[in-house]
Amino acid sequence: MTRPIPIHGTCAPGFEAVRDVFEKNFESGAELGASVCFVRDGEKVVDLWGGYVDTERTREWQPDTLVNVYSTTKGMAAICAHICVERGLLDVDAPVSKYWPEFAAKGKERIPVRWLLSHQAGLAAPRRRISVEELFAWHPFVAALAEQEPWWEPGTRHGYHALTFGHLVGELVRRVSGQNIGRFFRENVAAPLGADFHIGFGPELDERTSDLYGELIPPDLPQAALEGPLGKFFRDMGDPSTLTGSAFGNPSLRGGLVNTRAWRAAELPAVNGHGTARALATIYGVLARGGSQDGVRLLSRAAIERASEEQAFGPDAVLGGMPMRFGLGFMLRHDLMPISPNPRAFGHPGAGGSIGMADPDARVGFGYTMNKMQMGMMGSAGAFGMIQAFYAAL
Repeated sequence: MTRPIPIHGTCAPGFEAVRDVFEKNFESGAELGASVCFVRDGEKVVDLWGGYVDTERTREWQPDTLVNVYSTTKGMAAICAHICVERGLLDVDAPVSKYWPEFAAKGKERIPVRWLLSHQAGLAAPRRRISVEELFAWHPFVAALAEQEPWWEPGTRHGYHALTFGHLVGELVRRVSGQNIGRFFRENVAAPLGADFHIGFGPELDERTSDLYGELIPPDLPQAALEGPLGKFFRDMGDPSTLTGSAFGNPSLRGGLVNTRAWRAAELPAVNGHGTARALATIYGVLARGGSQDGVRLLSRAAIERASEEQAFGPDAVLGGMPMRFGLGFMLRHDLMPISPNPRAFGHPGAGGSIGMADPDARVGFGYTMNKMQMGMMGSAGAFGMIQAFYAAL
């Protein structure tokens, strides 16, 4: 007899369809352990968790289970940068070299902060081989990016800075605030909002942290997945001589690295944030309702509008020519990332399926985390199914 999948949490009346989709994701085998949360106008209307943290299915997923969310972390890093802008520490139109003089090398002296935040700086990958140890140590990786020339003329195209985004933005935050981005985020975002999200943490949280299972690209891809721009992306991912291969594989993050203590301890604000769906929905929920809640002011309405203003839209130089739409640190709603029916929605997905989103028109914040990697760069079918069910219920 099949053991029933443990599903816990609450749905406000009218939103039961979201729970139905959540349960079906488990029944189909798409999920092992996951959580989902929708916050509407400051109130949690969906807050669900279920499944298991281990493949043996001996430990149930808890409401405070943490898991790595890969690039969903980029949205949290972007918030830190915008707090610095609002405090007058950073100007998005000033050259990066104003705050980081070494960055001016190899013709980069005129690159504005704006292009760094919108993946237009041409620094999508390090040009020299980087070790995992250098990545974790922060300063060697940052120095390598400052010393190199861009892969394309900055400002002429955009290309997803998969790994480098976090160190580029994080170094700016460090230069202007005097704090590493992990501490800056904790003191200025997570702690004031009571949001259980972390960029680098100690062993004290390991007990409630789930491993992540699977790889971004499964070894048995169907033939259909190897066609078109997505197919080019998958093929280039495995070729270190390409920009795409370098952006995602220098250094290589494979081999279970994501589940090690060294990975969790490092501050990698592009890829190693660990948190709950509730934390993501809380943070984005505050942005969705103008930037303030319960006496905590995260950002002003004007800052949020600036952050979510389109900066680049079209074929991405790193993602095989797939169309991408970027704001200042956030991905914006478009057909390939239907995070909301409303055009002003913004947020960030992570490899394998996690996602966080703010919808200012509906005053909704959304978060979804899981421990079983699903194929895709911009959310997962399961997450989008819950989003559709939620908006159908509004």
